[in-house]
Amino acid sequence: MEEQQRDFERILVVGTGALGVAFLPFWINWLGNSFPDMEKRFALTRSACRFVSPDAVAVLSGKEVFIDDWNAFSGVDVPHVDIAEWADLILVHPATLNFVGRFALGVADTPLMVALQTTRALVGVAPSLPPGALGSPVVQGHLAALRERPGVVLAPTIPARSARTGEVEDGGSAPLNELYDLCVAYRKGDAGVGTDGARSRVGTGVAGDRVGAGAAGDRVGTGVAGDRVGAGAAGDRVGTGVAGGSS
Repeated sequence: MEEQQRDFERILVVGTGALGVAFLPFWINWLGNSFPDMEKRFALTRSACRFVSPDAVAVLSGKEVFIDDWNAFSGVDVPHVDIAEWADLILVHPATLNFVGRFALGVADTPLMVALQTTRALVGVAPSLPPGALGSPVVQGHLAALRERPGVVLAPTIPARSARTGEVEDGGSAPLNELYDLCVAYRKGDAGVGTDGARSRVGTGVAGDRVGAGAAGDRVGTGVAGDRVGAGAAGDRVGTGVAGGSS
């Protein structure tokens, strides 16, 4: 795999409790091959540990995994301040409906949420939403709040098929590589990309307990998000993804 230009020095990847987080080992390899000199750390919520093993993430990344639980630390060893100050890019992929709501409301009830609410790093979020979530005015309000927040890049969702219902709906998470590209464009002040990642592109992803595939643009990618799996096509690009999850 061709090494890409490095636009960030230190990246923290956060996996939340959506099915797509099971693909985190793939993205660890992608980051390692694409940006071998970039410093990388990984964090998992407690729900994410149901779908991906912290031990596997640690072995593949060569780094200790940060588990988002106060009980995982003792005394002054809680590293939320260090994480907030260390990273210059934080990617939340996939981001469950619960995570999106908490982040948008400014909730800081776990070490990771404290770090995210206080960091000066750019934060990229790839929502992985369950069926029907985008029709909720409450969810739309949370998404709008994140789009308008300085220093936050919100990736558009993609079509995904629900593993439970079999229906295809919008809500799957964009692939990690596309989320990264959106953050690079935001940092460079690309007028063609907003905080909601509005721009034609292609990718595949997984999120939650859904799995899906879709296409739009002229690129191809893979990813997971939420509790669905979907398929769709638009433009001259193709992608696949999964969407859904808890926290």
